[in-house]
Amino acid sequence: MGKNDLIGGSLWDNYSHKVADHMNNPKNLGEITKEEADSLNAKLIVAEYGAESCGDAVRLFWAVERDSGIIVKATFKSFGCGTAIASSDMMADLCLGKTVDEAVQITNIDVETALRDDPNTPAVPPQKMHCSVMAYDVIKEAAAIYKGVDRSTMEDEELVCECARVTLKTIQEVIKINDLKTVQEITDYTKAGAFCKSCVKPGGHEKRKFYLEDILKETRAKMDSEKKKEASFEEMSLFQKGKVLENFFDAEIRPMLKKDGGNVEIMDLSEKDDKTVVTISYLGACLGCASSLSGTFNAIEMIIQNKLNEKIEVIVQQ
Repeated sequence: MGKNDLIGGSLWDNYSHKVADHMNNPKNLGEITKEEADSLNAKLIVAEYGAESCGDAVRLFWAVERDSGIIVKATFKSFGCGTAIASSDMMADLCLGKTVDEAVQITNIDVETALRDDPNTPAVPPQKMHCSVMAYDVIKEAAAIYKGVDRSTMEDEELVCECARVTLKTIQEVIKINDLKTVQEITDYTKAGAFCKSCVKPGGHEKRKFYLEDILKETRAKMDSEKKKEASFEEMSLFQKGKVLENFFDAEIRPMLKKDGGNVEIMDLSEKDDKTVVTISYLGACLGCASSLSGTFNAIEMIIQNKLNEKIEVIVQQ
């Protein structure tokens, strides 16, 4: 089946290849019988969760080894869209080999992240993020059944949106990972605030402990604060600056020079007036090269000033 058989036209670009693979070829789809669980010296756990907001539902099967408490087999049956199937299949994958206590730490963010083709590109479009929330909830159900406790005792995180079952931690992480700037973007990615809207801001039909507007503001403020701390090169000690510069040269400068057989070494680091002075010495093909004191030198200093700190001065040891 080709990708256009599933999702028409450019919409396909909003889904990762991993989503398509788990959607078309779910390896964990199916049931575990009691007889099979017994043959594995395991306890059979069957849990269900349905999302009232979209009508999707998932049934999770665990075979939990009696001696170790490790999930030795995990399967599922899904009643929902292709994304729900892909999320459930990945969720079952993530459960395998873990104890129940470890599995219950799996979040919908973990499921979606595991479905990405690369770490910086979401696996699914924002409106489909709620499918991975369902996987998170059914794990909680299964863990509660295994432990013989009420599901409510498994909630160690604050729920912000009860309609979509989205936690405070999930919303904070989604904002950070995707650099979200509006409440609407939070809703697009998590479905929080998409239904009764009580969690969006004060004044809804039900009073809430947390509101998306406040969470966004506080999380963005924390992100900005962390960026400022990372950027405070000028406040570092000379020793700290030296470590930062060595790492920077390894990542940005040396690979550029090595392409042509050259290299560079930091010989000295000092402070003069309000500037940090870096003394470098060329190695390899850079020695005696005509551009080492002009084009190459200018490129090195420009990269350092643009990407690290504008108050860094570079000089070449003769």
